[in-house]
Amino acid sequence: MDDLGKNQPERRCTEVGGQALIEGVMMRTPSRLAYAVRKKNGDIVLEVRKQKPLAQRNRFFALPIIRGIVNLVDSLLVGWQALSYSASVAFDEEEEKLSGFDMGIAVLMALALFAGLFIALPTFLTSLFDRFLSSTVFYNLVEGFIRVGIFLVYLVVISRMREIRRVFEYHGAEHKAIFVLEHGESLTPENAEKFTTLHPRCGTNWLLVVMIVSIFVFSFLGRPGVIGRIVTRVLVIPIVAGLAYEIIKFLSRYQHNKFAYLLSLPGLLLQRITTREPDRSQLEVAFAALKESLGEEDTRVAGEN
Repeated sequence: MDDLGKNQPERRCTEVGGQALIEGVMMRTPSRLAYAVRKKNGDIVLEVRKQKPLAQRNRFFALPIIRGIVNLVDSLLVGWQALSYSASVAFDEEEEKLSGFDMGIAVLMALALFAGLFIALPTFLTSLFDRFLSSTVFYNLVEGFIRVGIFLVYLVVISRMREIRRVFEYHGAEHKAIFVLEHGESLTPENAEKFTTLHPRCGTNWLLVVMIVSIFVFSFLGRPGVIGRIVTRVLVIPIVAGLAYEIIKFLSRYQHNKFAYLLSLPGLLLQRITTREPDRSQLEVAFAALKESLGEEDTRVAGEN
């Protein structure tokens, strides 16, 4: 029995975050980053490094709103690197080290995909109904519904892919492991199985809040031409991301409040698509990543940033 989950300070528990990988899980605390990936032969490979989030390296980066923008970029950089590492381990391939330039290109591509699919496309589709939507507020509501609809269709489509279903199972394992820690229980499969896979601090919630907040923020931008609408919406996305981060942070702080729970409910329901019930072998991987992210410095620490 592992007692690591017992007597953890509440603040420390809420500072633990993670991400599902290819046949693995990444866990992150304010000072350490840990990957745990299952190889084809069944072994679990661990990678641990000391690494502070970008928002903690500079006072300006830690300011409200700004920290949400910084955390978005940080999550993209770290997440891409983690996925690359997990793919190399899971498929028994030699890991191709990504340069700073490669990482920058990867982040730009991810942002471009997001902007194209969830900003430009909904704006263009809504513009087809311009003459029927005289109210700017109503126009933005329609655009927001279209954006959320595209997002839901996207998630449903990719969730049918076998490889993505596996990732979603590890996503569920990540959430269950964090729940066990937050409730001060031992990290065992029996304890994890008592908890849901739906977690209020999940990045899925953040994406949905981004889309809802964008409805209100975009309402202040007026109604220029279609190209103008797309450009202005893309330019204010960092502000929308920062506001959404603050909302998620607030809701997670008061997650036991009924009103906060109701506000979080749409995001939690959305996780019924992005998480799946994990098996015990996947929980074992999540536990391994969590323990290493919380552990003391040892010889497995790979690097420092």
